[in-house]
Amino acid sequence: MKVAVGPDPSLVYRPEVDPEAAKDKGSFRNYTSGPLLDRVFTTYKLMHTHQTVGFVRRKHAQFQSFSYKKMTVLEAVDMLDELVDESDPDVDFPNSFHAFQTAEGIRKAHPDKDWFHLVGLLHDLGKVLALAGEPQWAVVGDTFPVGCRPQASVVFCDSTFQDNPDLQDPRYSTEFGMYQPHCGLENVLMSWGHDEYMYQMMKFNNFSLPPEAFYMIRFHSFYPWHTGGDYRQLCSEQDLAMLPWVREFNKFDLYTKCPDLPDVDKLRPYYQGLIDKYCPGVLSW
Repeated sequence: MKVAVGPDPSLVYRPEVDPEAAKDKGSFRNYTSGPLLDRVFTTYKLMHTHQTVGFVRRKHAQFQSFSYKKMTVLEAVDMLDELVDESDPDVDFPNSFHAFQTAEGIRKAHPDKDWFHLVGLLHDLGKVLALAGEPQWAVVGDTFPVGCRPQASVVFCDSTFQDNPDLQDPRYSTEFGMYQPHCGLENVLMSWGHDEYMYQMMKFNNFSLPPEAFYMIRFHSFYPWHTGGDYRQLCSEQDLAMLPWVREFNKFDLYTKCPDLPDVDKLRPYYQGLIDKYCPGVLSW
């Protein structure tokens, strides 16, 4: 049975993302008018109303045992094809193709970093949350820290947070909220979605990838940070050192969607080798 989750609001084109590299890529992340924009706005309205400190903590508690499913990485990649982004204008082919396209784009540009190739394959696997019954606003879209006042570059910031109860709570409604200056993003509670779920799943299953990979997975949808330039007051030196890696990954996530579909069957043995190296066997999801 197919599950519709589209559109993924994080696929909306943002012209400030690497415009020199984009060139003719202005059509990506392109929700500019009409019912699609309304639908994206509705998703963010729900997200920005219901993603609270309490909600995120409940989701961590709900999923922290990773007892939803037992499967390999490639089984999870295949499972993505049960998700249909019905109104995503960028993608009209199976989700798994985007995973392989992203990975192959990275492999071409960074042939010596096999762990980075694997990140391309892994980055959206947290979207299996939708198959576990999670609503779209708790799976996809741009992420942001809960527990403090949202900053200006959070999408639809001025028009979607009015009903979020945390912003009526003095503990959570200031610039720093429940955080200390430069506490480090590892100590920040991010909104719940496929990024955070996959990051936690990778830790739970002891993936042997470098720290850069964990940052890319956890923060690739954190546009207010890696593209908007906000939330620097929460960052540690390590976060700022990792920022270029997250930005480098984001180029391939955005701009590898093209009609030239990869020959997945030919690619599987290479990626199976990487999986065997960094995250082998049947995993807990």
